[in-house]
Amino acid sequence: MMFTTHTSSYAKVQFFQRQAASLLLYQSVLENDVGRSFLHLLQTIRYADADGRDCLQAYGLYFQSLAITGQNWEQFLIQQILWADNPLTKLAQKQEFSQLPPALVAAARHDLQILQSLYECNSAVLSEWVQNAAHLPVSPVVWYQESKQENFITFIANLDNWGDAVENLAAYYHKHGTGLFAKYLAFMWQKGKLLGIDDIDLVKIDTLVGYEWQKQALVKNTEFLLAGEKALHVLLYGSRGSGKSSLVKSLINQYGHKQLRLIEIAKSELRDLPQIIQQLRGVPQKFIIFVDDLSFEEDDDNFKAMKVVLEGNLTAKPDNMVVYATSNRRHLIREYFEDRPTPKDHEEVHGWDTMQEKLSFSDRFGLTLTFAAADQPTYLQIVKHLANAAEINIPSDELEYQALQWATRHNGRSGRTARQFIDFLKADLVLSKNVRNNDINH
Repeated sequence: MMFTTHTSSYAKVQFFQRQAASLLLYQSVLENDVGRSFLHLLQTIRYADADGRDCLQAYGLYFQSLAITGQNWEQFLIQQILWADNPLTKLAQKQEFSQLPPALVAAARHDLQILQSLYECNSAVLSEWVQNAAHLPVSPVVWYQESKQENFITFIANLDNWGDAVENLAAYYHKHGTGLFAKYLAFMWQKGKLLGIDDIDLVKIDTLVGYEWQKQALVKNTEFLLAGEKALHVLLYGSRGSGKSSLVKSLINQYGHKQLRLIEIAKSELRDLPQIIQQLRGVPQKFIIFVDDLSFEEDDDNFKAMKVVLEGNLTAKPDNMVVYATSNRRHLIREYFEDRPTPKDHEEVHGWDTMQEKLSFSDRFGLTLTFAAADQPTYLQIVKHLANAAEINIPSDELEYQALQWATRHNGRSGRTARQFIDFLKADLVLSKNVRNNDINH
């Protein structure tokens, strides 16, 4: 909506407030820090006090909230449309556009036209209104940030009428999903909720040296999942520090662009697995449910929940998820000598059956990958690979000597020990170089 030059700023602000209030489906676009600060700024401009201090403070909050995102208002608004989670976007993930209820399509067209008008109320316009409201000689600084835009963001921005984009948007939701799953690559399950992780540890798979066949098997199984084929649940077990968790996490860096997502859940919350799986059903992304350091005590309710997921029940397991678990134990349920049945046991007739059920739990994973402790050649291979990546340039025999000394004095030979050694060595070399440079300068 464009305004004629004689329309007052007050009327424009009132119009934008009315537009924002009339959204039917896409309210979530403004239900965030930027959206709330935008609406608050409109309110303070409309009812500005005599000296405009409220306006200036509201503009500061708006400026800061946009700066945190690293996006302009225009980019931010369209990105929120692409991430929106509402009845239309949820259905569009599962159904073709022709199957969507006409009322939802009409509501989406209505909202997109409204959002197009809000798109034109950019930071430059708001800065000018604040200047007038606060009687400033110059307008406040306008937030602007050059950033690479997605092709789809550019496509919507260039449309004359955003209402015409509904079918294209539905196709986008069908392919990429919506809400948290479109916004984040990795999640944690805490207290009954999925929490998106902003700064994930992007481990690169090619930095993980050793255990090559295990790596190949896990990658192949993950590619089965991404291709829509039957993928197996995987147990990665073996010595501590061998890189089991890092290998699983590296898959997100490798395949996140192919709609792979990772959900990490603590052992203490495994009883919520059925609830998590229900949220994954019918969405376009593929999911690894990741359980680190898995083991159970006897009569653990979490064991029963995990068993249901691995074996299945009357509700079919979604084809878009698998469980990857790591453990230092081959048998995941603790077994004690007193658990072994003897002829004197009168409490259970088939005691051996109970014990075998405990021992066979790990067999319910379709694929088991074993990570033995690193021998000396493997450990030194990992050290050399990490040293090259860190651009550490010292004689090979000196590197090997220090690495073996480190392993002896610390946690033994493992990928984790190698990483800790390289991190320490690199920091030590940098610090020593800085000290030498300071000595020369003084």
